[in-house]
Amino acid sequence: MFPSYFCNGLRVILSRSFCFQRRYANRPIVELEGAAQEELKITELRLAKLFSSETAAPTTSAEGHISQPDKAADRMRIIGAHLGAPPQPSANKASETTGSSNRTRPPITTHVLDTALGSPASGIEVHLEMWKDVSSPPSFDNKDFNGWTTLGSSITNNDGRSGQLVDIVDDVAPGFYRISFNTSKYAPSGFFPYVSIIFEIKKSQTTEHFHVPLLHSPFSFTTYRGS
Repeated sequence: MFPSYFCNGLRVILSRSFCFQRRYANRPIVELEGAAQEELKITELRLAKLFSSETAAPTTSAEGHISQPDKAADRMRIIGAHLGAPPQPSANKASETTGSSNRTRPPITTHVLDTALGSPASGIEVHLEMWKDVSSPPSFDNKDFNGWTTLGSSITNNDGRSGQLVDIVDDVAPGFYRISFNTSKYAPSGFFPYVSIIFEIKKSQTTEHFHVPLLHSPFSFTTYRGS
């Protein structure tokens, strides 16, 4: 008979070995997104534990100083008050929410990942446009690009995510959209001076969310519809 700690250790080793074999074939971008999701879960658990703990009444020493644990509790109360306070409007920034909406983010979003480096791509200029020419839709044979109207623009942050490109509304307008990325500034020696992705939102999809990311390297790129 083997001791119980030996059997438990063997189970852990076999479990990790199986997990390693299952994930070994994953692309770096898949592992990167998975790691980001796990980090988000850990952060949420720590914040929930931090702000759910009850704070005791402050105790004062003979010298009249607040003890160290109570100083930490005071800091937590201050942080909690800031997190729970409503955002203050800025004089030089337009409101990110237009009207009343059940959404918590814009209906069209994007982010950029550098697949050559395996990291988010920051500092990339992004433009979102909509096709306004009702006489004919954009097509492979239609080379006239005067029908596009700019909806918004932004620059990707350190996480590779762009800022708000369109108003937060319950129902996004159906039609054709084009999202473009200024990749020449990010990768001057690359093959693509810019990348444009055209997609269609149908009338039956106006309440859905459309995440259109760019996976970019100097000599290739790809995209998909995310959630």
